[in-house]
Amino acid sequence: MDNSDNPVDQNPAAAAEANQNADASQTTDVDQTTETNQATDNSAATDTNDNHLGDLSQGANTTDAARTDDDDMDDREYHRAEDSFDVFHWANEVDEVKNNVSVELFLFNKNYTPFRVRYSDALTASVKAMFMQEATGFIIKEADKGLECREYEKSDGEDKVIYRTKLSNVGRAETLIHLIEHEYRNIDSYTDHVDEFKKVKGILAKFSYPSNDGETKVFYIAKAISPSSALKGGTSWELNGESFEPFSAEVALKMPDDNQVAIIDGTVVIFNQSKFENLFQYDYKSQVIADAKAKEITDKYKLSFAEGLTLNSLLQDRKPLVKKLQALDITEEMPQEKLIDYADDMQLELMTDDDGSIIIMDDKDLTMFVNLLSEDYFISPVNGRRYEIKSKKLLSEPEGEPPRG
Repeated sequence: MDNSDNPVDQNPAAAAEANQNADASQTTDVDQTTETNQATDNSAATDTNDNHLGDLSQGANTTDAARTDDDDMDDREYHRAEDSFDVFHWANEVDEVKNNVSVELFLFNKNYTPFRVRYSDALTASVKAMFMQEATGFIIKEADKGLECREYEKSDGEDKVIYRTKLSNVGRAETLIHLIEHEYRNIDSYTDHVDEFKKVKGILAKFSYPSNDGETKVFYIAKAISPSSALKGGTSWELNGESFEPFSAEVALKMPDDNQVAIIDGTVVIFNQSKFENLFQYDYKSQVIADAKAKEITDKYKLSFAEGLTLNSLLQDRKPLVKKLQALDITEEMPQEKLIDYADDMQLELMTDDDGSIIIMDDKDLTMFVNLLSEDYFISPVNGRRYEIKSKKLLSEPEGEPPRG
């Protein structure tokens, strides 16, 4: 990509095959945004922290340049992380080419649906500085002070440590990247969804730059966004000099300026553990427990799932169910036939197929199944009514004779 004086839309390069060098792999590329000149980049980057308001309602700069037919062939999977991924090498490599990097922005909502969003040419340097240079600068600077990059699943809360995990481990992040890489034509512009800002979960910056062999490399920086940080035109005023004036934009946003998450060649680099877990709803420990319990359940019970569903996928977002399963010893729970009889006694709509397998069509069926395992349904001997027990405490064995024996 040329570093020209005038901004131009960049057409994406064809996706590259993984490079054999273990330090870095090649990845796919989609549309690129406009470039500003080097002088503007360097001068604005130093003043980034004073200018965090991005007007989402403006359409001055396009980051959704027209794609070509050749780009439709760019359907290879985003590269998987190599065990030898070196985040320090990556940071130094990006720092060397920082003036030749293009950036495109996406907002994504709580359903992890991405939306294309434009930004003005005047913000190009600020976008690069806040997303890219903050991250690479931190890594380069702290490397001399003993910064380490450790495996997320084997570490927790150490000082001077950033974490890494495979993108394939973080389902929501992987889905988000897949949609951007493979479903770009179907991604809406956020212009049509400004009134839904309260549903926004985060912002994702996609960076592209040419490698030494002429191919294009891509990485992403993700940050969480709080809808409470937004200013809406109807209820906000601008202070201009000594006087208030009507707020001119539909929505303005205070951008987060801390390092949170980077996604590089199939590796997720985690700068802030709590924000990463909240941004992508990823709880490794709960997931490990859920996977283990899912195996115990499927080993003991015959279950039939709706097409596309598995017990693991249903448990992934159900922390209360995982917590309830964690308290159960599956091997000691009632056998399948008794569980089905129990459901019949409670007059519950637990379905079975011709083979006697319990049918799980959705999360409601799964909740009923887990509640049955936990014996959370009860018929009162006093009034004969059925109850679902939300919380119960096992009483200790009585001592002595009953009071009215």
